[in-house]
Amino acid sequence: MRFILIQLAIATLIIGCNGQKTKERPQSETRIHGDSLALADEVMLDTLQYQTFNYFWEGAEPVSGLARERIHMDGVYPDHDKDIITTGGSGFGIMAILVGVERGYITREQALERYERIIDFLENADRFHGAWPHWMLPSGKVTAFSQKDNGGDLVETAFLVQGLLTVKTYFDNGNEREQRLAQKIQKLWEGVEWDWYTKNGEDVLYWHWSPEYGWEMNFPVGGYNEALIMYVLAAASPTHSIEKSVYEKGWGVDGEITKDTTYYGLETELNHYEHNDAPVGPLFWAHYSYLGLNPKGLKDQFGDYWKLNQNHALIHYRYAVDNPKRYKGYGEDCWGMTSSYSIKGYAGHRPGADLGVISPTAALSSMPYTPEESKKFMRFMYNQQDSLIGKYGPYDAFSLGSDWYVPRYLAIDQGPIPVMIENYRSGLFWKLFMANEDVQKGLLKLGFESPNMNSAND
Repeated sequence: MRFILIQLAIATLIIGCNGQKTKERPQSETRIHGDSLALADEVMLDTLQYQTFNYFWEGAEPVSGLARERIHMDGVYPDHDKDIITTGGSGFGIMAILVGVERGYITREQALERYERIIDFLENADRFHGAWPHWMLPSGKVTAFSQKDNGGDLVETAFLVQGLLTVKTYFDNGNEREQRLAQKIQKLWEGVEWDWYTKNGEDVLYWHWSPEYGWEMNFPVGGYNEALIMYVLAAASPTHSIEKSVYEKGWGVDGEITKDTTYYGLETELNHYEHNDAPVGPLFWAHYSYLGLNPKGLKDQFGDYWKLNQNHALIHYRYAVDNPKRYKGYGEDCWGMTSSYSIKGYAGHRPGADLGVISPTAALSSMPYTPEESKKFMRFMYNQQDSLIGKYGPYDAFSLGSDWYVPRYLAIDQGPIPVMIENYRSGLFWKLFMANEDVQKGLLKLGFESPNMNSAND
């Protein structure tokens, strides 16, 4: 199997002349030039994709086939049972399974069998006006994410549907069994009542609704964050579509979203925070909605989404190079912050909220936007910090200054890595998702332009 060769190649490339692995900075990029460096990168990309894919394949919750919220290699689960199913993380994992097929880790038939189990589970799981909850038990019943968050979660549902529609396109023209799966996915997609989540017709989408607490979570989603895909899918729905005004007045905050700023010499393109002056958010904002939604050439009345995401990633990179708080390790090789595990619990890391914690998914999932900067981080991890890498890839977060890490993973952080790397390498998921006719109609309805929407204009 190719993976065995990958491991041998990695070992050959990272061992120094004396046969010892060093934690000092070897001059790896000066020792390995040209074709050799390119080969080393390809080997590392293959290994990284395999490891992170396997979180969702081997590490999946066995009854549903969906993603566990977290996997702790130390076996310690202080707050939640290890078999809690994450809806959004499962959407990412559904896409990661296709990486396994395309890269030869599993067969197409193996993937189909897993998808059939997943779809059967989702058909019978709890739904709330078509939306799945944030967390589910292996029984398919909701389990509360927080006290009042025990109903539908529209953002997590959007991440799940993004993955499902990608799989649908992949199998649309397959054999009879594959087409039957695609039809079942279409039915699930059509069952999400996006328009109902406008809370009696307001011009904004609400994140949560619970049969017990109603709208008490009170989270209208407006201004830029990770949830653009929710508005795109809500407009794209063939059965429960929202009006364009919901996007413009809710997400766009009546144009206020365009009030960007400049940080580290780069325009943020959109206003990242509606209610404060923070210039940029955590890097997962540049990943979650764009696993399927192709930002290349994507523009609307509010902004240029490639510029938005590329500048977002570059700002994080430049911040780490500048390292205003002088944290150990920060620099060209070690950068990227997002919401992840932290020294004390879970935290949202970003410039302006920097605890000295680096989250590998931040730089690695930014590969399409910052390929050279992201590869530097990848080399740093695999060549110099292999103790921070486990069975399912780099651990969730670490702090060199505090000499801290835990051998633990989160689905929402591991999932974007193999998918965004595949988008960098082949554009697979961007091609599949953007080919969906419903998605193209939704983008057109909202006023988007994209070179990847040509078929919708024919």
